[in-house]
Amino acid sequence: MKRRDFIEHVSWTGAGIAWTLSSTGLFTAEADAAMQGGVSFVQISDSHIGFARPENPDVAGTLKKTVDAINALPQRPAFVVHTGDVTHLSKADQFDAARSILSTLKAPLIVLPGEHDVIGSADNFLAAFARKDAPKGWFSFDQGGVHFVSLVNVFNFEIDGKLGPEQVDWVEKDLAAQKASTPIVVFGHVPLYALYPQWGWTTEDGSKVLSFLSRFDAVTVLNGHIHQVVQHTEGNIRFATAASTAYPQPAPGTADKPGPLKVPDDQLLHVLGYRTVELHREAAAAFADHDLV
Repeated sequence: MKRRDFIEHVSWTGAGIAWTLSSTGLFTAEADAAMQGGVSFVQISDSHIGFARPENPDVAGTLKKTVDAINALPQRPAFVVHTGDVTHLSKADQFDAARSILSTLKAPLIVLPGEHDVIGSADNFLAAFARKDAPKGWFSFDQGGVHFVSLVNVFNFEIDGKLGPEQVDWVEKDLAAQKASTPIVVFGHVPLYALYPQWGWTTEDGSKVLSFLSRFDAVTVLNGHIHQVVQHTEGNIRFATAASTAYPQPAPGTADKPGPLKVPDDQLLHVLGYRTVELHREAAAAFADHDLV
């Protein structure tokens, strides 16, 4: 699917993002009560259901292991966010398999599309994770005194990440309504900053969104796509990519190109994992990355 076709499809069909609603709102009353004045959540990414190569011949198994670990956390998170590439080839049966595993989470789920989720067409992603009240795919919400912004930046996945002018304008208006002291968390699939442009690990118009974020006291930007943990800080903005639940990729510049990286079988679970995040109004985001061992 070309970028223009995907933009038009999302514009007309809506969604592109999904989360689980309780009967009274986005999050359960129990989770709200547990995090008054703050919020805790979990990030997972790049499960690539349908991938079948020696780098990980059982990606469904490692995603299930991730879900089991999250469900066993001593405190249930307010939500779990999957920052894209749920599937490997955007096939309906792959989305069905992913939904079957993710449906066992004991916390609400937010899902962003990665470029692997819209190969050929966005139809299967939208059928699996459509969000009717986000007609363009992107949205924001408030929880525990924190303002969350969820973006779709795979509109130019043939080359790198791209948001597009309509989404950039929406972000500017959305953030203009927030006080500078409000903690901001941004979700995306592709890194918003130029992490490694040679491999397409950047969002070509991401700098526009970063300029809107520069006036806030504390900003956290979380993404997937590169299958490894890389942290970076620019002024008030803290960036962190996430490990995959499927397979690692080489560190920037250490190979001819990005792609699945084979590690010894007994080391695979050490390089896969999930992230727990805690935010409070009076403190910067605190997060920890957990492997699957």
